[in-house]
Amino acid sequence: MITMEKTQELLEEVVREIPEEYYIELNGGVNLSPQCRLSPAALNNDLYILGQYHKSSHLGRIITLYYGSFAALYPDASEGEWKKRLRETLRHELTHHLESLAG
Repeated sequence: MITMEKTQELLEEVVREIPEEYYIELNGGVNLSPQCRLSPAALNNDLYILGQYHKSSHLGRIITLYYGSFAALYPDASEGEWKKRLRETLRHELTHHLESLAG
């Protein structure tokens, strides 16, 4: 399994792939949490949340990716596959960020 430390390195690489303009006003940055998050809407608690975009008056705008969710879903994934999933999730959450900026 890919460690959290390695995941942080891969995430930093993925963040650098995306032009800086996409991070405008994302004052809380992109963060990796050790947590595993399950959707409260899942009937049998098997719907994992890989990432979330947060906007609050105290914390600002933040993207959080959940290492524990990736680990639960992709325990045997290669480093390349792991990075691909991180990239997909970050791009998805950045879409929410840009939609928020657009109103």
